[in-house]
Amino acid sequence: MRTELHRSVSHPLTRLRNLGILAHVDAGKTTTTERILYRTGATYKRGEVHDGTTVTDFDAQERSRGITIFAAAVSCEWAGHRINLIDTPGHVDFADEVERALRVLDGAIAVFDGVAGVEPQSESVWRQADRHGVPRIAFVNKLDRAGADLDTAVRSIRDKLRVTPLVVQLPIGQEEGFTGVVDLVAMRSLVWADGAETFVEGPVPDELREEAERRRRLLAEAVAERHPAALEEYCERSTLTAETLRHALRDLTRDGDGLVVLCGSAYKNRGIEPLLDAAVAYLPSPLDVPAVRGSTSGGEQRERAADPAAPFTALVFKVNSTGTGRLSYLRVYAGTVQKGGVVLDAGAGRTERISRILRVQADRHTEVDRAAAGDIVAVVGLKAARVGATLCATDAPLLLEPPTAADPVVSVAVEARRSTDTGRMATAFARLVEEDPSLAVRTDPETGQTVLSGMGELHLEVAVEKIRQDVGLEVTVGRPQVAYRETVVRGVTGLVYRHVKQDGGAGQWAHVVLDLAPLDGDVTAGGGDVPDFAFASTVVGGRVPKEYVRAVEAGCRDALADGPIGGHPVIGLRVTLTDGATHVKDSSEMAFRTAGRLALRAALAASELVLLEPVVEVTVTVPDDAVGAVLGDLAARRGRVVGSTTRAGTVVVTATVPLAELFGYATRLRSRSQGRGTFSTRATGYQPVPSAVHGAVSPR
Repeated sequence: MRTELHRSVSHPLTRLRNLGILAHVDAGKTTTTERILYRTGATYKRGEVHDGTTVTDFDAQERSRGITIFAAAVSCEWAGHRINLIDTPGHVDFADEVERALRVLDGAIAVFDGVAGVEPQSESVWRQADRHGVPRIAFVNKLDRAGADLDTAVRSIRDKLRVTPLVVQLPIGQEEGFTGVVDLVAMRSLVWADGAETFVEGPVPDELREEAERRRRLLAEAVAERHPAALEEYCERSTLTAETLRHALRDLTRDGDGLVVLCGSAYKNRGIEPLLDAAVAYLPSPLDVPAVRGSTSGGEQRERAADPAAPFTALVFKVNSTGTGRLSYLRVYAGTVQKGGVVLDAGAGRTERISRILRVQADRHTEVDRAAAGDIVAVVGLKAARVGATLCATDAPLLLEPPTAADPVVSVAVEARRSTDTGRMATAFARLVEEDPSLAVRTDPETGQTVLSGMGELHLEVAVEKIRQDVGLEVTVGRPQVAYRETVVRGVTGLVYRHVKQDGGAGQWAHVVLDLAPLDGDVTAGGGDVPDFAFASTVVGGRVPKEYVRAVEAGCRDALADGPIGGHPVIGLRVTLTDGATHVKDSSEMAFRTAGRLALRAALAASELVLLEPVVEVTVTVPDDAVGAVLGDLAARRGRVVGSTTRAGTVVVTATVPLAELFGYATRLRSRSQGRGTFSTRATGYQPVPSAVHGAVSPR
């Protein structure tokens, strides 16, 4: 329920929007962001992705590759509102950047390709936004391209995303003839002439009036079905006024009951102003979202409202090491902090001093004296706060839930070419992991090699190149390896294990009886719906005290790190402690933890297990004449085709392929399609490794 404070339109936070741009790679996120910055006066020149002149793609690798790699924050002003905008990556390898951005956003603009509609990574980022409960509006981009069609794109949104699209515009012209839109809410036309800076407003063209009225009626009916106040007016008048429609669209957007859909061509600067108007009108301010929740030092759950007078509470969602120092990006949820202020890192229990506060414009910054509730800023001076750290007032500590980091799925061995550079390489890796928690670095105990793990081949390639460019290190990289898992197919019942150790003084004694079974559900499905491990105790009569039961569970979790097949983590199993016994003198939590670990290892060795490998959904777009070669290559990579569609002289093939078989696929696809094929991937889960390739999988 919104409070009276939330309803007060005079409150300054009602004129603030913290928004993200979400989409599949190459749908036009960065170009849309550039046009927003230009149209709001934040930049004086339109940047282009193909020229490497965009504001948000400021990193050298982003400009050379033509894709967004790092989430970049910018600020602009529109219609008396300040908009903090984060341009997020669209490639699946950088989904963790999107996750961290969504954690601090109040709303989002989802950009869809007017030709391709909903693409694989569009679905992935949509699900990420669903998990965070972020309200969205949609912008169907590239309507000036051959084959673009708003109705087809909207149909894919309805079918693939399972949402109710509320289309508020009708295109004027098609493909190259696209010149503007009909605003179905106000029933007016907005036309952008070639080279014009803004639109010309006019009446609905005569040739489109009948179609516009039909669509306006359908829009009113769809809104009335979902909004009680709109339904009341619709029943009385058989239509809705523009004001009622706007209020209803705002409520439906913020409650997630409908998706406002707009259209345009960002590259040709058409449709940006109505998109900004919709973002301001329909997406929430910091006052319209639920108050942030956290836990006190005593474990009590508390809320902090978006109030500048409340105790200071902020979350670090990004860390950047630059030539001028360490930048920490904050979302301030409550309170106010001044330059030079001292704050508490609630998780680490130490204080930090904020020496400077910066308003962010991608790689450019403007210094300000203070930051208040609702702000997204960068600060200088934090020495140890990591991504996910909660900063709060020293006299009112509150710990917020940090963003979740996905488990890495691909690893490569990295070595410095000169042995004297080993120390510098370790320092560079430590800084990389601090900036990007989805990266992990470890030393292989068998080979002594440094192993870098991440979310995909491109993710690791970018990380290694960053070390080469920023630090000037020459390194060699081994062949990528995927993160395999092991799971139980058939378990054991009543496994008895007794741990007895006597080496002078107090001994260790523990007796446990375990049942081991596959976890209910499909661990190969992915998506986080099935937990990796479940533990339960059916011991009665106090034969094993509760503190020892917790120790047994901890020991079982210890045993999951190394499976019996190849030393890979074990997932998807249920362990039940059915019986046990204690010794009057020698039983302890340590003894039962050791017994739990060794008992589960023995149970795994006696069970039937299978090796699992990560699988991705691959969407390949190729010309008609290259389909046969592409299908043959996918089959050779153990791919399973699940669907194909024909679109404007090209074929879109969807297949599931083991991740290990996709290394180097970009080069092979280019050669098979004469450079005309493209592909994208989306993680889908795990599947058993066939026995024919089982022996080729080495222990990690």
